[in-house]
Amino acid sequence: MTIVTVAMFGAVAFTGVWGISLTYPARARADLVAQTDQASRHLAALIEEQPLTAPIPPRGGVSIMQVVDAAGRVVAATTELTGRRALTRAWPTGGDSQVQDRVCRPDGCMVVVGTSNPTSVYGPVVAYAAMPEPFLLRSPFLPMLLSGSAVLLVALVGWGAWYGTGRVLAPVERIRSGLQHISAQDLGRRIDVPDTRDEVAQLAVTANETLARLEEAVEHHRRFVSDASHELRTPITALMVRLESGLEDLDETEWRAAIKDVQRLADIVHDLLLMARLDAGAPPEQKPVDLAHLVEEEIARRSFRLSVTTDLEPGLCVRGNRLQLGRLLTNLLSNADRYGDSRMWISVRRWADRVVLEVLDDGPGIPAEMRERVFERFIRLEHTRSRDIGGSGLGLPIARDIARAHGGTLEVGDGPGARLILRIPQHRRSPPAK
Repeated sequence: MTIVTVAMFGAVAFTGVWGISLTYPARARADLVAQTDQASRHLAALIEEQPLTAPIPPRGGVSIMQVVDAAGRVVAATTELTGRRALTRAWPTGGDSQVQDRVCRPDGCMVVVGTSNPTSVYGPVVAYAAMPEPFLLRSPFLPMLLSGSAVLLVALVGWGAWYGTGRVLAPVERIRSGLQHISAQDLGRRIDVPDTRDEVAQLAVTANETLARLEEAVEHHRRFVSDASHELRTPITALMVRLESGLEDLDETEWRAAIKDVQRLADIVHDLLLMARLDAGAPPEQKPVDLAHLVEEEIARRSFRLSVTTDLEPGLCVRGNRLQLGRLLTNLLSNADRYGDSRMWISVRRWADRVVLEVLDDGPGIPAEMRERVFERFIRLEHTRSRDIGGSGLGLPIARDIARAHGGTLEVGDGPGARLILRIPQHRRSPPAK
């Protein structure tokens, strides 16, 4: 709004400056010529019948007048020009009765108009009248003054537009700022409604109504996921107990396959329950955790299909929930162990004010166009479906949610295989005793 206002008003202002700079000098000079012409004609008529016995009196604001004969002698003059030579040598020619001239002296320039009188008491003479040009016509001061005034005026208008528009839009900015700080974890917050009873107030009311509907929808979703998870855990646990108790009498291969399927269902339900808790945004208990030590613990308590190589920088602590960070690490290790060919690498190092954990395998890797989609829930790559019967497509989404809950990031990097990179803020305090 400010730019548009300044551009439009500036165009009008500088067009006016240009027009005045061109027309004012000509018009002011024309007014001077008309005024001196009138005084010159009056003087020429005054000496028609009798000579002047005193200095020529001023007339109509013109105080510079002379009567000059054909020999160039001054025969009469105003007090200001008494004893001085003729103002100009310009003489009417070609039958004209008048002549115009511009005379410049050290103290400035004058417009001179002469009217001839061939039958005056002095003989053939010319009555001259002159007026000094205003200062604005004698220098480039007028364009400079107008341009400077236009710049100042445009600047004032621009400031006024910026300040006025800002005051008008200030409530909108407060609404925008308030909405910007509302996330899925605090949908219960509301925007302050200004007491203006205008469109801005209606906008705030509409935003609050939208937040209320969104909060209700999200709460319904959370309750559904949480309730579904709790409802499924009990029958699945009972089914596992029955299957395990029947292994002594029935075909062991078939029963173990069934148990494996049920275990997979249990894992999915557990993942759904964890995701519901993460979505709820309930802050878990957080303590300093030595990330390298956590990696060593997770590797020690698990068996892997692939050989594992580690490069761990000790003493790098993060602040977080040990169980959730352990789950994040477990998901990354399981993903590498499931899709790698023969080896996986785990490293922990410091980078600036963050701790970086990388898990790399030598498998087929993740295509560039899928590096964000793998973090969507229940998304699995086509080339891994034929190799995997245990994944649910929830491991990496849960890992990213845990990373974000701890102020970190989880992304896919470049590599011959799949490279998963966790960056999480470093905690400067010393870790508790292990």
